[in-house]
Amino acid sequence: MDAPSALSIDDVEAAAGRLRGRIHRTPVIVSQSFDDVSGYKVYFKCENLQRAGSFKIRGALNKLLSLSPSDRLRGIVAYSSGNHAQGVALAAQMVGTTAIVCMPTDAPQLKINATRGYGADVVFYDRLKDDREAFAKQIAKDSGRILVPPFDDYAIMAGQGTAALELLQDVPSLDALVTPVGGGGLMAGCATVAKALLPGIEIIGVEPETGNDVQLSLERGERVSVAPPPTIADGVRTTSPGELTFPILRQHVSRIALVSDDEIRTMVRFMALRARIVVEPTGVVGAAAVLGGKIGVEPGSHVGVILSGGNIDPELLVSLLHASPPAEETATA
Repeated sequence: MDAPSALSIDDVEAAAGRLRGRIHRTPVIVSQSFDDVSGYKVYFKCENLQRAGSFKIRGALNKLLSLSPSDRLRGIVAYSSGNHAQGVALAAQMVGTTAIVCMPTDAPQLKINATRGYGADVVFYDRLKDDREAFAKQIAKDSGRILVPPFDDYAIMAGQGTAALELLQDVPSLDALVTPVGGGGLMAGCATVAKALLPGIEIIGVEPETGNDVQLSLERGERVSVAPPPTIADGVRTTSPGELTFPILRQHVSRIALVSDDEIRTMVRFMALRARIVVEPTGVVGAAAVLGGKIGVEPGSHVGVILSGGNIDPELLVSLLHASPPAEETATA
């Protein structure tokens, strides 16, 4: 099947059935302070409160539950800068198999420790020199394990899409949905759900200014690769959208918004001090775009925002909280 028709809301609903009772149904919260400043009515889907600290457990566990028992017992291999690593490691533990996770040498230590804490073996690669996918595929080939990619897999996308399915069950009417976009797995799954339930909804992906590979790809109508981007948002440091995700993004995404690292830092602080929740830099890129007036929808619109993860290094969080915020940031939500 062609990629756009190979993922449907039926696949996401089937994933939701597999995941039910195994992961958290994360809360949807609102912040009057955020609404007042942004000019929108915003609903935050708090995947920072998900098991393993991000939405990634949804796709990883759906993938493993979709495998045959014999394939699961072969063990799995994954590659990730952090959140997919933790999601895969926990999912492997939950289904009773073993995991080898390939992580870049510059991955946050918090995420490395957590991945090992869930029982996975960590193998390092050099982000600037090694092709991480080829690196992991070779390990899978040599060991006979199953490769669990971070985004370019329909079972992964379907699992990620359950975040939007839950959001739209809780908030049935939205004018726009905003998510971070790296390789495109979260966006592909969530956009598929949102467009099926609300055909007129606008879908906005958000990338860091230094890593706008999806924006360039959509503009040119073909997948574009960029150098590994320097950004505080380590979860969207991908260099190109996925081969399978890209056609789905082309079909559904209304536009891409770009945010600076300074805007991301400010939003991490805003969420901690005003919404009273801890969200990692990648997790706040959608909120940063909304607050920065970059999503291109009418003021007063109802906007859903996926806060994709909360796995922030404690030292980084402390440094951001001590970064001399404006006085009004100390107000509560």
